[in-house]
Amino acid sequence: MRVGLFIPCYVNQFYPQVGIATLQLLEKFGCEVDYPLAQTCCGQPMANSGYESLTGNCNELFTKNFSSFDYIVCPSGSCVLHIKEHLHSAKDRTAATAIRRNVYELTEFLTDVLNVDRLQAAFPYKVGLHQSCHGQRGLHLSQMSELVAKPYSKPERLLNMVEGLELIELDRKDECCGFGGTFCVTEEAVSVKMGKDRVRDHEAHGADYITGADMSCLMHLQGILKRQGSKVQVKHIAEILNAQ
Repeated sequence: MRVGLFIPCYVNQFYPQVGIATLQLLEKFGCEVDYPLAQTCCGQPMANSGYESLTGNCNELFTKNFSSFDYIVCPSGSCVLHIKEHLHSAKDRTAATAIRRNVYELTEFLTDVLNVDRLQAAFPYKVGLHQSCHGQRGLHLSQMSELVAKPYSKPERLLNMVEGLELIELDRKDECCGFGGTFCVTEEAVSVKMGKDRVRDHEAHGADYITGADMSCLMHLQGILKRQGSKVQVKHIAEILNAQ
């Protein structure tokens, strides 16, 4: 299968190792992966700020870049959800519709499309999983605790395949970290308090690392950890699933 690798702006600029780990992981499972060099922002920041009317050029470019692939895979639940729900094209509606149907967050793709049931990865640390809001409530990567329903977690399932990894239990495993894109700018104090609460939960249960499927949330938590002088580190789930 031909897979188009969709890498969010902030990952490309600040965490390129996440994109590399995603590429290597997909290739391990036999995917033919290509990275369209002309890709830019998907338009999510503008849309989330109330300016979706200005995302037309982003939509057209995204459609042009990714219309030829069987699947589009991205290591970010929030960016994937934006494409699934908001991508449209005045020039090629058919292509845009196909992209919305075939775009996947990484852990979703590994579990639902590739049906991965075994990993060759080792990460001998205590790890706390942060289940980001967009992935959990938008893409349904994991069950929401407020629902009376059978629990599941696609990221958790994959992490349990990693040799030596101890997944810790949290008091509030699906609570928002407070990042929320532009929310962390417009409501800085609330955002920081929420982030501190999430950090405290992981630290109280002895986490060596905090992981998740959204590097934006992890970036927010990383900033708080550094300012507090904490020894806890963050690492995107792609890096852990690809660790040797």
